[in-house]
Amino acid sequence: MDKNKTIIRATTVVCVRDDKSVVIASDGQVTLGTSVIKSNANKIRTFHNDQIIVGFAGSTADALTLFDRLEKKCEEFSYNLKRACVELAKDWRTDKYLRRLESMIIAADKNETFLISGTGDVLEPQEGIIAIGSGGNFALSAARALKRKSNLPAREIAEEALHVAAELCIYTNDTLNLAEIKI
Repeated sequence: MDKNKTIIRATTVVCVRDDKSVVIASDGQVTLGTSVIKSNANKIRTFHNDQIIVGFAGSTADALTLFDRLEKKCEEFSYNLKRACVELAKDWRTDKYLRRLESMIIAADKNETFLISGTGDVLEPQEGIIAIGSGGNFALSAARALKRKSNLPAREIAEEALHVAAELCIYTNDTLNLAEIKI
């Protein structure tokens, strides 16, 4: 890694699913080097009449490029989210331009949730919970514990998991953005 390159670290995104809804929530912090440059960024987008939610971590321009590509893949494959995610991952891994993108995304609809990475991964979460970003492991751990030991709805689990991540990860704040699909 080039020691003079500015490192952008900026996010925690968590997705929680239960039998009534699926929620993607993110913090709002964007950090450039050692400075917080924005505290209320929205890292969640929806499309298909708010029936598909996408959360992203990493470079914003890269993430928005991937979001646009995923939306086009969903249109191409009649909103079959799994097929669209697999096709996006294939393109991302093999295309000269796309493979340079530095981001990860979580996509969910009322039936399925996927994490998509530039290495060709299309992963379905265990226990209906997945998280990405610098505070992702903190949020994932908190959400799993809450889901196992409480009857909280997906929305409250996602919110609390992000609050826990914000307490532990210096690149995560407690300004939350959230999108939910009722099942």
